[in-house]
Amino acid sequence: MSTRTTVLAGTLLVAATVTACTSGSAKPSPTVTAIRTVTAAPSPEDAKSSNGVLKMGARQAINNDTDDVHISVQAIEYQQPYKGPQPQKPDASQGGDIWATVKIKVCNLSGPNINVSQTPWSLAYEDGTSIEPTGLTGGDMPKPEFPMDKPVKAGRCAAGLIAYPVPSSKRPERIVYAPEGIDPIEWAVTKS
Repeated sequence: MSTRTTVLAGTLLVAATVTACTSGSAKPSPTVTAIRTVTAAPSPEDAKSSNGVLKMGARQAINNDTDDVHISVQAIEYQQPYKGPQPQKPDASQGGDIWATVKIKVCNLSGPNINVSQTPWSLAYEDGTSIEPTGLTGGDMPKPEFPMDKPVKAGRCAAGLIAYPVPSSKRPERIVYAPEGIDPIEWAVTKS
């Protein structure tokens, strides 16, 4: 995502002081402080699980009123092993012996163009380890692929699969979306 959109969430507070002017009055002018906040909150119909992690399929709104950027991100489905046409077996140095996929969707609700990429998405395991996307695209990778560095206009979405080389002996606990500059957003992966 671009620098402009990577500071979408978290606790970004910008204070602006506005002074009201009065003519010919000895009274001090009142000072008003306006605070603009970038928020990341699930849609009302999307509940978080008991540990604060979003349920699979929940949409997360990210709003940056300062830059007029409003997006939503969603981890829709996790599949292990990937059941479609199989890409070449992952190299063990990539972190696993089978392929898993995450189906995701990012929408630019309003504001300037945003750039989307696979890079901010990872898998987190109970033991503290994580697996990053390989960044591989094309060829026999699972389709439709989530794009790498693609601009998305306001009112449009980007959706697709990200493939991960995972160990067949364990499942991740969470899907994590963590672009630089914002607090991570997480979705719970079911045990089965």
